[in-house]
Amino acid sequence: MPDPAADPVVDPAALIAEVKDARDRLSEEIGKVVVGQKDVVELVLLALFTRGHALLVGVPGLAKTLLVSTIARALDLKFSRIQFTPDLMPGDITGTEVIEEDKATGGRSMRFVKGPVFANLLLADEINRTPPKTQAALLEAMQERHVTAAGVKHGLPDPFFVLATQNPIEQEGTYPLPEAQLDRFMFNIRVGYPSAENEREVIRRTTGRVSSDVRPVLTAAKVSEIQQLVRAVPVADAVIDYALRLVRATRAPEGGAADARPGSVRDYLRWGAGPRAGQALVLAAKARAVMDGRPHPGPDDVAAVAGPVLRHRVLTSFSAEADGIDADEIVRRLLADVPVGEAADQRDAAAVLR
Repeated sequence: MPDPAADPVVDPAALIAEVKDARDRLSEEIGKVVVGQKDVVELVLLALFTRGHALLVGVPGLAKTLLVSTIARALDLKFSRIQFTPDLMPGDITGTEVIEEDKATGGRSMRFVKGPVFANLLLADEINRTPPKTQAALLEAMQERHVTAAGVKHGLPDPFFVLATQNPIEQEGTYPLPEAQLDRFMFNIRVGYPSAENEREVIRRTTGRVSSDVRPVLTAAKVSEIQQLVRAVPVADAVIDYALRLVRATRAPEGGAADARPGSVRDYLRWGAGPRAGQALVLAAKARAVMDGRPHPGPDDVAAVAGPVLRHRVLTSFSAEADGIDADEIVRRLLADVPVGEAADQRDAAAVLR
């Protein structure tokens, strides 16, 4: 996949077709190990192709860890796993300075030993089981994509992608993620129970001699090129405006401005989504269109990713809790009440990389 800026004769339609084919082959390889969970896999790939991070929320035993490790194998990425525990320290994640002695001269110097965060795909398993001090060690890595130790910045590999898991049921001995860290995650992905048919297949595979060899589909360099392609995809103003209306419909008015929140959610919102939500909606819509083989996104693409983008960025009020209204219901009402606006302009595939 050549760089469109360096190769003016590149065929945008061919690039998009290549990504769609890669998506299909990735799904096939991942399906050798992970049964079902197609929506979860698609969202994880969307986050990856947009340089985002994702939080996987689900009860134990739903193959969250297996899914992440399988994706790493299918993408031929350097994979690292951190099991978050209450005694985990920041240096256990980022790395630490050690004193090194030169046996020839007897001199001593400091050397930085890299931690497990220096990987392409980092699995932060049960991230809410470690104190805020250690959780915060990931903030710089996730946002700035480097680690600072003793005043020296150490760049992380490219691509760099954090997948964190969280158990929504057992809350004893856990430390809820602060809003600032939740906002760093592009998606909050709900991992649900498998269907009866899929669960039957899981039992059959895991209690027999079935073994699957996952073959790499994309390299780290290819993933970076797809990320650049997604950024280059054009998006109509109508699509951006729709994403903007959705995000702003979650916020209380300031400075005497008119309240843009629909009446169906107005009493249930305590705090709305920030600008990162709009960025995530548009980027995810672009990636979704490319993965489907389309040259540009539409409002339907924005609506399709609204749930995982917004559910962890809005804070519900006491009234919502009393009435049994959660963040997902808020998003459903927003999608029903916020107008789409004018239809997005149709653009030819040849214009994708202009």
